[in-house]
Amino acid sequence: MNKGIYLVLMLTPMAAAITSTMALADNSAPKLSSKASTSSSAINSLQLEDIFTLEYASNLEINNDGDEVYFVRNFMDIQSDKKLGNIWKVDKKKRLTPVTNGLHVDFSPTLSPDNSKLAYISTASGSPQIHIKWLESGEVGQMSHFSQSPGNLTWSPDGKSIAFTKFVPSKPKSVVSLPGKPQNAEWAKPAVFIDDMYYRFDGAGFTKPGNSHIFIMSADGGAARQITHGQFDHRSNISWSKDGKQLIYSTNTREDKELEWTDSNIFSIDVQSQKVSQLTDRLGPDNAPNVSPNGKYIAYLGYDQHHMNYENTMIYVMDIDGSNKRAITTDLDRSINSIQWADNSKAVYMSYHDKGETYVAYQPLSGKRKIVAQNLGGLAFGRPYTGSEFDVAENGTIAFTYSNPQRPADIAISRKGNTQQLTDLNSDALDYKTLANIKEINVKSTYDGRNIQAWVAYPPGYEADKKAGKTFPLILEIHGGPVTNYGPHFSAEVQLMAASGYVVVYANPRGSDSYGKEFAQTIHNNYPSQDYDDLMSVVDGVIAQDAINEDALFVTGGSGGGVLTAWIVGHTDRFKAAVVAKPVINWFSFVLTTDIYPFVVKNWFEKMPWEDTEHYMKLSPISYVGNVTTPTMLLTGEADQRTPIAETEQFYQALKLRNIDTAMVRIPDAPHGIYKRPSNLMSKVAHILWWFDQYQQPNN
Repeated sequence: MNKGIYLVLMLTPMAAAITSTMALADNSAPKLSSKASTSSSAINSLQLEDIFTLEYASNLEINNDGDEVYFVRNFMDIQSDKKLGNIWKVDKKKRLTPVTNGLHVDFSPTLSPDNSKLAYISTASGSPQIHIKWLESGEVGQMSHFSQSPGNLTWSPDGKSIAFTKFVPSKPKSVVSLPGKPQNAEWAKPAVFIDDMYYRFDGAGFTKPGNSHIFIMSADGGAARQITHGQFDHRSNISWSKDGKQLIYSTNTREDKELEWTDSNIFSIDVQSQKVSQLTDRLGPDNAPNVSPNGKYIAYLGYDQHHMNYENTMIYVMDIDGSNKRAITTDLDRSINSIQWADNSKAVYMSYHDKGETYVAYQPLSGKRKIVAQNLGGLAFGRPYTGSEFDVAENGTIAFTYSNPQRPADIAISRKGNTQQLTDLNSDALDYKTLANIKEINVKSTYDGRNIQAWVAYPPGYEADKKAGKTFPLILEIHGGPVTNYGPHFSAEVQLMAASGYVVVYANPRGSDSYGKEFAQTIHNNYPSQDYDDLMSVVDGVIAQDAINEDALFVTGGSGGGVLTAWIVGHTDRFKAAVVAKPVINWFSFVLTTDIYPFVVKNWFEKMPWEDTEHYMKLSPISYVGNVTTPTMLLTGEADQRTPIAETEQFYQALKLRNIDTAMVRIPDAPHGIYKRPSNLMSKVAHILWWFDQYQQPNN
């Protein structure tokens, strides 16, 4: 990852009385709103339970000839309430074939160089292990029996070995030993001693002592050999030299690496002697190394670190020994997401976001680039973010996750400008549903006239009801990040809101990426600020063109969008109700409680909170809680360590003290990415709509 420096707030329930805490239960969860629903009752619109019928493709791997694509077919398991997946294959004739049996979680399919074998990771034995399938015979073998999960599988050029990463535990720190414990006595659990800068991460909990290292094992099975050592982590992709004697990787070896978290460099290690050579040495993240097919060059991603909220990630190329470094995308004011060499070693394929959409371009080492695939997306699933993947065959055929606003990710291929969609994974679930139509709009910000791009989702039956004179309630849905972007992509949440009769608008206010570095950096040390004006201009733009009930305006957003929602209700009373999801309410307390606190201080602010309290509080929604009159619900996962629930509690309790209509929804065991459990996505949307439903009637 590095699309610049993100507010990693995102690299995503109410029952009885409105009281201080509210648990979730299947028999008490609110149903979809009915007051706002379209009068066209015969329309078969999307329902909450339809979440469990949806699928999407990921983890693409195209074969050398470009006529077969292996991928993970992700589905929602209603019994375990988890997103699961197994590996499938689709060919250019659109024939779908299961590769694994679907009884376990299978992922990371990786073809051997000669395409005769497929390595992947599977939980068939009960824990994630490396498996290989011999494609001609169909035989499968489990190749590892590790106590820790492997990742980043990479075949050697001769197909005889596989490199991968795996966590290596170290002994827990302990500074005291309590005396006097009788044999068989049941004392309390021992104290946990912590002195690490990063000691917990959202979704993972408290970190265990140890580091992730690179290993090599024979493709015929046997013991794995650890290649890297030390108190450094090697979590990103690995690339072999052409002769198979070197591994190229990225890691941060600084003594103060916890304070300079993003300062990684590219290294080369001799597989036999384990001699390490450092190939880059600048301040900034250098990662995703990729050796060219002819073995002469290394392409990688990075930028110069200036401790801003965002920088454009560029493609760099250097000779295999680390010499002759040069950037080849300096003329593109966009961040590069991922790269892959062309088979001729004269160009690099790259993906990037532009104005809310994702493209693959062919970038020569010198010369003009050209777009070779578009309409990438569909991996975000819950909200309309731009997540996507691509892979390239030796003949230049590009496989990618294809999406449109009404479908999650499918598989498509593009060759010589011709695109062919190979799968339609949701035809059974969605062909008979009437989904929201999505329309792009552009407005000028009232603050400075900047163009702000947005998309409007119209509820099923909108046009007919509009002709009958009906007006519609409007939801403004705000993205997180804050340096990320929405686009014309499938979103279960937006579709469910529209299915309940709301017009939904989502936008990319200043601070969003995919519009250039200057646009993203306008919120550096200045967030929230004029992004508020951008969003209000978008709402006014929708009202000016569509049949909107101006007495039924609603606003919601999660993470960075939760920050802006809380900011909005402190600066205007035009919205009938609001739902603030997993927000930052107080920048002072957030910086001292989030799991990524050194990163936040160094890249979003210019001083420590105690050195500039006035500035921190000026940007904090809690400072404006005295202005709030809007009924406001707070919604956060109880296990959220990115925007800890204490942030939610501050705003909730302040609103309670002011006697403002409020509620707090606490989602048990949920981290920042609430929608990792499908039922939590359902519950989130249901509670948002339930809350808005209460304020549909005048004077309610």
